[in-house]
Amino acid sequence: MRLVQGRVRRHIRTGPLVGFAGVLVLLGVLAAVTGLDVAGWVTGVVCGAGLATLLTRAMAHQRRDRLGPADRVTLTRAVLACGVAALTADSFGGESPVAVLVTLATVGLFLDGVDGKVARRTGTVSAFGARFDMEVDAFLIMVLSVYVGRTAGWWVLVIGAARYLFVAASWALPWLQASLPPRYWAKVVAAIQGITLTLVATGVLPKAVATVVLLIALALLCESFGRQIWKLWRKAGSPPGTRAAVASTLAVLLLWAALLLPDHTASLSPAAFLRIPLEGLVFVVLVCLLPSRLGRILAVIGGVLVGVLLVLRLLDRGFYFAFDRGFHPVYDAAYVGSAFGLLGDSIGRVGAVAVFIGVGLLCLALLALLPLSAVRVTRLVARHRRPTLRIVAVLAVISLVPALTGVGPQPVRRIPSASAARLATQVGEDVRDQREFERALKEDPFRATPGNELLTGLKGKDVLLVFVESYGRTALDSPVVGSALEAGDRRLQRAGFSSRSGFLTSPTFGGISWLAHSTLQSGLWVNNQQRYDHLVTLDRVTLADAFGRAGWRTVADVPSNDKDWSVAKTYYHYDTVYDRRNVGYAGPPFSYASMPDQYTLAAFQRLELDKPNRAPVMAELDLVSSHTPWAPLPRMVDWSQVGDGSVFNPMPAEGDSPEDVWRQPNQVKAAYDQSIAYSLDALSSFVQQVHDPNLVLVVLGDHQPASIVSGNGASHDVPISIIAADPTVTNRAATWGWQTGLRPTATAPVWPMDTFRDRFLTTYGG
Repeated sequence: MRLVQGRVRRHIRTGPLVGFAGVLVLLGVLAAVTGLDVAGWVTGVVCGAGLATLLTRAMAHQRRDRLGPADRVTLTRAVLACGVAALTADSFGGESPVAVLVTLATVGLFLDGVDGKVARRTGTVSAFGARFDMEVDAFLIMVLSVYVGRTAGWWVLVIGAARYLFVAASWALPWLQASLPPRYWAKVVAAIQGITLTLVATGVLPKAVATVVLLIALALLCESFGRQIWKLWRKAGSPPGTRAAVASTLAVLLLWAALLLPDHTASLSPAAFLRIPLEGLVFVVLVCLLPSRLGRILAVIGGVLVGVLLVLRLLDRGFYFAFDRGFHPVYDAAYVGSAFGLLGDSIGRVGAVAVFIGVGLLCLALLALLPLSAVRVTRLVARHRRPTLRIVAVLAVISLVPALTGVGPQPVRRIPSASAARLATQVGEDVRDQREFERALKEDPFRATPGNELLTGLKGKDVLLVFVESYGRTALDSPVVGSALEAGDRRLQRAGFSSRSGFLTSPTFGGISWLAHSTLQSGLWVNNQQRYDHLVTLDRVTLADAFGRAGWRTVADVPSNDKDWSVAKTYYHYDTVYDRRNVGYAGPPFSYASMPDQYTLAAFQRLELDKPNRAPVMAELDLVSSHTPWAPLPRMVDWSQVGDGSVFNPMPAEGDSPEDVWRQPNQVKAAYDQSIAYSLDALSSFVQQVHDPNLVLVVLGDHQPASIVSGNGASHDVPISIIAADPTVTNRAATWGWQTGLRPTATAPVWPMDTFRDRFLTTYGG
């Protein structure tokens, strides 16, 4: 009986129980010192239980009843790592005790150099001890990478996940499981990872320095793992099936990335690809349930759809960058021609053709690769149906836990990806949106208003509707633009003019200016090309129509156009249209701008305002010197020297090129500010030198600049000012609540741009 009891006693492994008890004691101490919350307790207890379970299994596999002296040191390190994990989980709910976390990690790293020495001095070096030591190192590094990833970026998780990705790869590639002689360099690299992450966790390093240090550590880690994989490859003698495994892995990664690619540049991060694509899981389940032939057909169809989805996501990214909104498949395809023209004006026709060919080849490659990848994955799933279903179940659980508990990086905490479903929803919303617009078209309160009752408050005035390209609320934050507005106010006052200003919310952002122009003139919200194309075929009263019916001569001055603008006659009904071909300009272009704003204004004065015995003029003028790419810029010259524009000939070579400006976002912002300041200077100087007391101007921006200047999530607000020498004109606008001067403050009224037409015609009507 004693013998049996002794055998039982020898098989009770106390090491794992001591480790678990140590974790509980450490958690109690941390709770007393730092106030550990529920997330910290749960994480610590789970880690402790996992430590005890895995250690018990490892000891049983190695037929060990007890831990050696060095193993006990390693166990102490494992307990400390569990404490670091608890504090890391705690940090997601609020401020974490950095000093305590760093202390635990530092002690754990110090003991990493102790257990090896103890093993050698006591003669207890073993494969079990080496593996135990390595796994504790990997776990501590993973936990520290999660903690550091909150502030340094979630790409740091690659450092913590490296060991586990290697293990996962070895399941698919058995030759990675072979053993190699111990390498001291691998131990050094592991120590560097822990030291680097602990140092960054202290927060003492500037962010730029911390990023550089982490990148160096990651590079060393990649070198170490790469060398090990290379040696295992050579040892295995190019094992069969490796190429197929690599191809299958790349196919899975391509499909995964295609389903998870964020549609917004600001959302792009490694953590965004840690979510689980819901469509992918559904696809895999269907392949498992369907016969092989039907599965392959589903793969081809699904691959094409994923390819289309990826192309649309890439278009989304481009539209968010340029227009601060996603791509709408229902109506945004109509912008292809405009995009080509804009690109050609900015970088030349040859460059634009090259860009479009490159984009087309990329789309074709994606539409070919993704179906091929889907077919390869289908074959892989068909050969391993039962394990695949287990993996799908695990992934489904993993995807829901962060979303339900709120623990983990922000992109991971979102509900699993369902990009295709969102795309279908967007298409439905676009169709309903267009129907609502068509209903609004049927109502026009000014359709039956006689001409003699329109705009009676502006009789005898020359009225200029001036759009300043890309002049958005963002510009008002610039000291350069602020100085230009102050100088403009002084010029206007000296010329006897006054002004009132507010804000309008534009239907577009970053470009597509004609949507803003038609919105302001028609009194309808024209926020896409489909609405615009439909609107200009109808008989809707625009501001230009109203002035024409009331007896004004109506003019459009669009210096960016180099061909006939049919809508100007058929929809806006302008009497005369000026563009780059008929204003006598003999100077150079300035990137997109075919001529400087100063010349546009001088030519308009010469061709219209200086004519004797003329009728009052209403004109829409587009000032485009502030159009992207905002370089090179002209300089103001004396108005008497403008002539045919040849005075501007040397200026493009003296200014910055678009290539130089667009290398740095800060330079882009500075160039934008300078371009807006130039347009405002040209405009206020023009009013000052015209000497026309009957001149009235409505000056506004068409849209905000692209997000590289405005930033992500900026408003669509643009400044608007009414300028006149006759006080009765500006006094009528006092009822609008607009502020005096050219620069509205943050508290100035903000109207949707489509409300302006009705307010303007009502205020200045009979």
